[in-house]
Amino acid sequence: MGKLKSTPTNFFNRVTIQTPESVELELTLAGIGSRAYALLIDYIVLGLILVVFLIAWGFLSSQLLDLLDYFFGINELRLWLVAIYLFITFSIYIGYFVLFETLWQGQTPGKRYGKIRVIRDDARPVRLQQATLRALLRPVDDLWFLGVFLIIFSKREKRLGDWLAGTLVVQEEQPIASASFKISDQAQALANQLQTEADLSPLQPEDFAMIREYLQRREAMTSQAKAKLSRQLADQVKDMIALEKVPSGVTANLFLEAVYLAYQQLSSQDY
Repeated sequence: MGKLKSTPTNFFNRVTIQTPESVELELTLAGIGSRAYALLIDYIVLGLILVVFLIAWGFLSSQLLDLLDYFFGINELRLWLVAIYLFITFSIYIGYFVLFETLWQGQTPGKRYGKIRVIRDDARPVRLQQATLRALLRPVDDLWFLGVFLIIFSKREKRLGDWLAGTLVVQEEQPIASASFKISDQAQALANQLQTEADLSPLQPEDFAMIREYLQRREAMTSQAKAKLSRQLADQVKDMIALEKVPSGVTANLFLEAVYLAYQQLSSQDY
């Protein structure tokens, strides 16, 4: 589990997270405004889904009432249909957040539009377990605006679901146009090669931020620490982007520089 400490600023609440790879990331918490905006969009989308389900259920239940009235008492059948309807509605409500946050790396449609995402306390993407815990506790957080108060008065801006799931909601990390570290000339050619030979889509903004933090701080590391950490990061990134083989003569540092440039160029095309 990564070590987390809050660093408030005048306008944003930033946290420094130490990843399992011993790289410190400084991320900006999403804040109550961004989270409320994203939740509003999600509730609009979810509301439309539930309206469609309600119409379909109304038609289906009326058919079932006519069909099964002969075998069951009408009042008993209606109670069963209401119970089934409430169960399916709750499942859709919970499943909406679990499905999107698991498949979209911590984002729902609202979070994606608002450029925020859920991550674990060690900066890793959320999994099914964390997404399920957050979703199951959302009704509790919504009750009497409990989640709002917890987010406002907590330094880490966590609602109850975040505390139990071990998650944070942060702003989307976007590549910066200029870097405060040197990039070798060979890295650009390798970056172009990576864009055609590797799949960079699994890389998340937090992964980009971790590579950037390493490249910024590597000069202050000892040779042994730099060699160990660069190799560890390079191996992890190589597996993520499904690169079969790194070109001969490419060091871990050069590879990470190339991945940094390739991701930066790819992301700039999307904005």
